[in-house]
Amino acid sequence: MEEHRYQERAVEMSSGTLRQLGPNLWEVGIDFGYNDTGKRVRRYRRIRGTKKVAEAERTRLLRERDTGARPTAASLKVGEYLEQWLDDFARSRVSGKTLERYDAIVRRHLIPALGNHRLTKLSPMHIQGYYASALESGRLNGKGGLSPQTVLHHHRVLHVALKSAVKARLLTWNPCEGTDPPRPQRPEMNAQNEDDTARMLECLEKDSNHELYLPVLVAVTTGLRRGELLALRWGDLDFDAGVLSVSRSLEQTSAGLRFKSPKTRKGVRRVQLPDLTIKPLWRHRLEQERLKTDVGKGYQDGDLIFCMLDGSPWHPNNFSAAFARFAKRHNLGIRLHDLRHSHASQLLRQGVPLKVVSERLGHATAAITLDVYAHVLPGMQEEAARGLDSALSGAVERRRKVSGGV
Repeated sequence: MEEHRYQERAVEMSSGTLRQLGPNLWEVGIDFGYNDTGKRVRRYRRIRGTKKVAEAERTRLLRERDTGARPTAASLKVGEYLEQWLDDFARSRVSGKTLERYDAIVRRHLIPALGNHRLTKLSPMHIQGYYASALESGRLNGKGGLSPQTVLHHHRVLHVALKSAVKARLLTWNPCEGTDPPRPQRPEMNAQNEDDTARMLECLEKDSNHELYLPVLVAVTTGLRRGELLALRWGDLDFDAGVLSVSRSLEQTSAGLRFKSPKTRKGVRRVQLPDLTIKPLWRHRLEQERLKTDVGKGYQDGDLIFCMLDGSPWHPNNFSAAFARFAKRHNLGIRLHDLRHSHASQLLRQGVPLKVVSERLGHATAAITLDVYAHVLPGMQEEAARGLDSALSGAVERRRKVSGGV
């Protein structure tokens, strides 16, 4: 409720806007007119501090726009460049949730640590020093350092940002290339075997939170991501062919919920369903139709397969929290995303080709699938060696008998 109140408090100021996002958090929007294609150009910047601080920054940005007094490449500081990069590049190329993560990393960590360096003078040593400092004392609450995985995320964001600077000829090379970022160990994957999955589904059937049963069943038999699962429409399901068409995802950001397209071309895919999943889905559709009739005009019909009782989208974070509570009640020791890992691991153990598994998961390449699920392959290698040994040994033995007979 508080967040909603802040978002509605948008104040028009001349050709710029000032919007309060939270306590001491503001967003300034500056109108730059229209580009050559007739599209309106608007740039945004988040400001931390009082309203007076935010208004002063809005005034400065309007003056900068009206006079054209933007810093030259030679005088441009890292902080100024990263602000421009968020507005001009990242905002139009990444999803809302990803932009929020970029914004937090840039404004809370990278700019305070590196922002005062001139962009052209930024060196690998400066960046490496930041990584070391972040690992030791980078937590914003002052209670120790950031994890190697988190600092690696910071490295990746900075690397992408400076790569854009090279492309724009603001830099001759990317100083991140000369650094040695943390290399955290991949966390051990918690994938269920078939017996574990059967026990989980049995617990779901008996659990008071039984509305989780069907979406969890679909998740563990298709490998869909959370957002893909909650964005499914009945129009995406071909009951006759037993196929789901995955073409969008539900995303939750500070601005609310929105449906988005997959990040890569391979994210749009068709996934074959097992009979185990098709029959419960058909029953669920009939039950949902009866519910629509009971609710009447108050039902928000977005054609969603999995939704709230009034038809509105199921908030992804609420869905994850409900599953976490269920798993804790039954001492399952599994996260929602582990259902995707379980699906892939079970397929690989059954001998399903890696390329097919990759296509079901919507990975951009089979190499990504191989990297993530390499832990499953050693057992498969042993099985393959035993199968080859049996088949080839038999062929050799038969050949010897034939040769001996001759």
